[in-house]
Amino acid sequence: MSDDLYTEPEINYDVASSLEGVEEAQKIAKLFKNTKRADIAAEKLKENIESLDHVTLNIGVTGNTGAGKSTFVNALWGLSNDEEGAAETGVVETTRTPAAYPHPSMPNVTIWDLPGIGTPNFKAKTYLSDVHFERYDFFIILTSERFKENDINLAKAIKKKKRLFDFIRSKVDNDMNAESKRRDFNQERLLSKIREDCRSNLKSVGNPKVFLISSFDLQQYEFNRLIDTLEKELPEAKKHALIQSLPVYSIETLQRKKKHFQRLIWLTAFGSGALAVVPVPGLTVVCDYVIVTSFLESVFRSFGLEDRSLQILGSRVKVRWMDLKAEMKSGFKDGVTAKAVTSYFKTPSMAAIMTLKGLMSSVIPFAQLPAGAVSVPVMHYLLNKGLKEMEGDARAVLVKAKLHYV
Repeated sequence: MSDDLYTEPEINYDVASSLEGVEEAQKIAKLFKNTKRADIAAEKLKENIESLDHVTLNIGVTGNTGAGKSTFVNALWGLSNDEEGAAETGVVETTRTPAAYPHPSMPNVTIWDLPGIGTPNFKAKTYLSDVHFERYDFFIILTSERFKENDINLAKAIKKKKRLFDFIRSKVDNDMNAESKRRDFNQERLLSKIREDCRSNLKSVGNPKVFLISSFDLQQYEFNRLIDTLEKELPEAKKHALIQSLPVYSIETLQRKKKHFQRLIWLTAFGSGALAVVPVPGLTVVCDYVIVTSFLESVFRSFGLEDRSLQILGSRVKVRWMDLKAEMKSGFKDGVTAKAVTSYFKTPSMAAIMTLKGLMSSVIPFAQLPAGAVSVPVMHYLLNKGLKEMEGDARAVLVKAKLHYV
């Protein structure tokens, strides 16, 4: 392609680095203003939208023997300890080499169950190099008691290399059960005591964040605070991978995912508006179909509505997965099929709007603003409608699984 046909826009094409609705829309508008070949810019935008579902995220979970690393890994993927594909658990060190556990339906997101530091094959001094430190986006250092010297030294080494890490105090439910028989038992007071003990123990690391967790009930205690923190710390694209991969175990987690996808709707809708300026008859409608399908497939997968996810959930809550599936009543109860998506484009009102949009982009190629103006609200409407329907299905599944508390 000759250079005179294409001028590199002033902004970076990496739209995945910012997903903040209106601001992103303004950036995309500037991209098209500075690009002579709209079809090239549109294709670049489409690639960036699709790339969000392929961003890799590698989480390293480490800690001493018996801290509950494997159970925590399983909890993050919504698996029971005895389920197929779950990390092996036991009262002795079961992890002898870094073990990868890809997400059941999002293989680009992987949790690594790392051997305990200080074990015979993984000495403290060479631990980071032995487990291939550079592989991980962030580390979780986990203990079920007091953090040991090896944990602290590991945190200092990770900090020195400028990589993210957080401390987790696991098995908090065991502490609660042990103390609950006391006459003066007070849950908040005990949690505060455990938290302060951890912070005091970790003074030499600075002022690290410590989260109190029960891997058998993530909704309890401070798991949501951990995710809130990671959302703030991780780059936008990595954050997308994290939020998508979390199991839907309560209304609160469902709302977190919904809010995240509502932000993505603006980016996706503007992608459709951008394509509307390309003067190729029929292209805009075809691309809209692809964009809608791709977005809704991401939501369907993230909301745990796939058969595999329902099977995992059913196994955990002791409910037949087909009974969970039977609660789904939307047009997507059988998945994001061609029939379900096509039906969106066949209502009389939508057909009229899509026809007008196609005419604007092919017959009047220079009327870029009108074409985009029609495309963005159309796409925004479609994606919000699909998101709302899937949210209804996910809520119904949570109620059936008796996980619908906030």
